Parts: sequence; structure tokens; C-alpha cells
Amino acid sequence: MQYADIGIDLGTASVLVYIRGKGVVLKEPSVVAYNRDTEEIMAIGEDARLMLGRTPGNIVAVRPLRQGVISNYKITEQMMRYFINKAIGRRIHRKPFIAVCVPSGATEVEKKAVEDATRLCGARDVETIEEPIAAAIGAGIDITKPCGNMIVDIGGGTSDIAVISLGGTVVSTSVKVAGDDFDEAIVRYMRKKHNLLIGDRTAEDIKIKIGSAYPRAEDDYMDVRGRNLVTGLPKTVRVSSEETEEALREPTSQIIEAIHSVLENTPPELAADIADRGIVLTGGGALLRGLEDLIYSKTGINTITAEDPMTAVAIGTGRYVEFIVGYRED
Repeated sequence: MQYADIGIDLGTASVLVYIRGKGVVLKEPSVVAYNRDTEEIMAIGEDARLMLGRTPGNIVAVRPLRQGVISNYKITEQMMRYFINKAIGRRIHRKPFIAVCVPSGATEVEKKAVEDATRLCGARDVETIEEPIAAAIGAGIDITKPCGNMIVDIGGGTSDIAVISLGGTVVSTSVKVAGDDFDEAIVRYMRKKHNLLIGDRTAEDIKIKIGSAYPRAEDDYMDVRGRNLVTGLPKTVRVSSEETEEALREPTSQIIEAIHSVLENTPPELAADIADRGIVLTGGGALLRGLEDLIYSKTGINTITAEDPMTAVAIGTGRYVEFIVGYRED
């Protein structure tokens, strides 16, 4: 009998749900819109994301997770319950076993908050798994072998960097600089350079369409609409990918520094393995153009992006569930 045991990538930007035997069945933004007066939930997921920055005073669209950890416990629990029900349906034969990802730097209190919220959603048993381990499994790396693998998982709220060998983390760090910080850096740059006020969604569009972490041979351009801070009227500005590279220099250099610090603390034998095997990028932030080139230029180590970086953590969590449940059933 097939049970709906699931793995959840509980991210700052999006939530992915993996069902044992089915793969990733749900990917939605981790956004909740609720009425501030009545505390009634208005929308969850993609519907709520469309409301960001566009709600009247009494309706608030929020991200209940900040930098990979729960900032609003009650809303996170309701959001998780909604996604689990949407993914597996309400009619299940028994409560599922659920594995949930947490950043490698999460404290015991933060892990406990995730476990408690998951249990309230109807899990019979909960396990937390560190994001770099899940990302490595999802990227197709055999982490059980005695050789060093370096994973850089750039999510929405945190970037987790780890060296993994023999199924465990040897050296790791988690920095609170990731995709959301890329957006904020673009917002700041547009305000400073062009006197243009733009929202987070517009900044994300710029990042996705023309964003670059490394100088490119040919520039891409995009027309950006926002509010002129001098006149207060709507204004359109033409932005180049070269400008985004300048805007993103600060957050990307912080990620490079974190990679350096992990490499400096890596045992020499494993460092030699990484020099041979390269660095693997996962997470939505890995899709930023030029990031591979930037890391290679700063470390001299070949850098590749996983086949599907957005779902690597969810797939890894799901495979972990399949392994654990299969092992227990044996």
C-alpha cells in the first residue's frame, strides 16, 4: 500500500512538496495574504504573491518565513497545512511521515519550531534535514562516498555553503544573503542611480530577465517602470545588464567571502577533491547569470549549476524520505 510520505522544501521564497513515488507535485510562493482586522486568510501561494505591494490597508500580504526560519508561527502552520492538503488531498489512509529542510545554520529552537508546525499539520513523524545535504542528494551526488563535495545552495533568504563527505557535513556556513537580497540591491541601485522607486516584484523581474553577476560580452537591456522620486510621477528607464552587475556586486561578494571561509577551513584531502570535482550550485539564486564565472574567477575552481537547481533541495528531501521510510519498512 502506497502512503503519502512527503518531503518539503520550506523556503523563504517558495515551498516545494515532494510526494514519495510521485516526485515534486507542488511549487508555490511562500506568501500569505490575510485581513489584518479579522485575521482571516484571504489567499495563499501564487494568488497571494500577486497581491504583494497591491493590497488595501486592511489586507496584508506577507512572507511568514524570513531568511529560512519561521517569523510568523501561526501563519506558517496554516500555509503548510494548505500546501500539504493541496498536494496530497484530504483523503489519506494514515498520517504522513514528513521531512522538512532547514538552513545549515538553524538553531535547535528554530528546528523545533519547524518540527512543531509540521506536526500540527498532521504528520505522524517529522525529521529535519540540512539544506546542503538535501541539495547534494537532489543534484545527483553520491554523498556516501569518502570524497569531498562542495555545495552552494542559494535560496531566497539564505545561502548555505557546505563540504560534504561520507553522508555528513564536514564544514559549513549559512549566510543571510540570497535571492531576496539581490532584489533589494537592485531596488537600492535604481533609487540611487536613476531616482526611480520600484517594488520588489519589478526588481525580481530585472534580476530574472537581465540580471548578471559577471561582466558579459554583450549587454541586455530592459525598460523599467517606476515612480520618479523627484517629480512623484510614473517614469520609464532603460536599464542594462552591466548596471545589474554593479548593483549586485555587494551581495555576490558576500557569498564569495563565505565560500572562501569554508574552503579555508576544509581539510586538505577534501580540498583536493573539490579542486578536482568542482563546486555545485543549487537553489533559485544559482540561476543568476554569470555566477558560475564569478565563483571560478575568485576561487579558480570549476563551478557548475545542478540540472534543475530550483527543485534540487525538494528532490533531495524526497529521496531522503524514500530512503528513511523504505529502511524502516524493511
